[in-house]
Amino acid sequence: MQRVLFGDNQFFGINHMSDEKARAQAMRFQSTRAILDVLEAAYAEGIKVFMCTTHERVAAVCDHFRANAARFPDYAFYPCMPYAHKYANAVTEHGMIEALRRFLPEEGAFGALVRGGVSVAKKDVEGIAKLLIDAEMKMFAGLSTPVVFLQNVVTDLLLGLGFREALRIFADHVRERYGAEPGFITMNLPMLLETLDGLGIENPVVCCNINKIGFRMCGGIARYEQLLAKRRFRAIAMSVFASGAIAPREAIDYVCALDGVQSIVFGASSRANIRQTSELIRERWGAAQAL
Repeated sequence: MQRVLFGDNQFFGINHMSDEKARAQAMRFQSTRAILDVLEAAYAEGIKVFMCTTHERVAAVCDHFRANAARFPDYAFYPCMPYAHKYANAVTEHGMIEALRRFLPEEGAFGALVRGGVSVAKKDVEGIAKLLIDAEMKMFAGLSTPVVFLQNVVTDLLLGLGFREALRIFADHVRERYGAEPGFITMNLPMLLETLDGLGIENPVVCCNINKIGFRMCGGIARYEQLLAKRRFRAIAMSVFASGAIAPREAIDYVCALDGVQSIVFGASSRANIRQTSELIRERWGAAQAL
C-alpha cells in the first residue's frame, strides 16, 4: 500500500464536527471539475491513491482518470463500499425488492428472483452479496484498484449482528474476482481484529480512527495502541485530526510515532493544505518511507 492516501469526505459534505463546514464544502464541490482540480493538486504533491466511496459522482471522476491514463499512469483507487445513503434512499423511495432490482445486475437467476418478488431472505445471500459488490465495482472498470474496502457502516453492523461469514464472503470475492486485497473500515478495531482472526483472515488491511484524543475510537486509545504494537495487521489511520480538533503537527507527530500504522488517509480542499499535511507526514516518516 501507498503510505499517504487521499480521502473524499470533503467532496460530499461530510464533516463530523461542523454541519456548517459540511454544507460549505458540499456547495464548493458541486461540480466534478472542482473535485478533479483538488485530486490533480494532490497528485502533483505526490499522492497517487484516491480512497473513495462508491458515491454516484465518483463515476465521473473514474471516467476522467480512464480518459487521461497517460497523464496519471500510476494512479490507483481504493473503493469503499457500499455508499450507504444510496441504498437507504432507494429503499425509502422504492421499497426493499425494487431497490434490490435497481442495484443488482440483470444476471440469471438473481435478476429473475428479484423481478419475481420472491423473498430474498430465503435465497442465496452469498450470491446476492457478490452481485452487489460487482455492481459497486462497475465504475472502476479498467482502473487500478489494489485494495477494496467494506465501509464501516456495514462492517460494524455485521459485527454487531454476529454475521461473521459475510466478512468472509466479501474478502473472498474481492480477492477472487478483482485480484485485490480486501480492506475493512471500522469504528471498533478490537472486535473486528478478533473476528477476522477467528475467520482465518490473516494480516488484514484495516482502516480505523487513530488520533491523539480518542475521537470515535471504540475501546479507547490505550487499547488501540496495544493492538497496533502487538497484533499483525496493516493499519490505515483516518480522522487523525479528529475533524479539526487537533493541530496538524501535533496530530501527525502522534500518529506517525505509533508502531503498526502503515498508512494515513486524509482529506483537504486546497493544494496548500494538501502540501502542509503531506510535508508533515514525510518529515515525520522520512521522504522515502512516506512514498
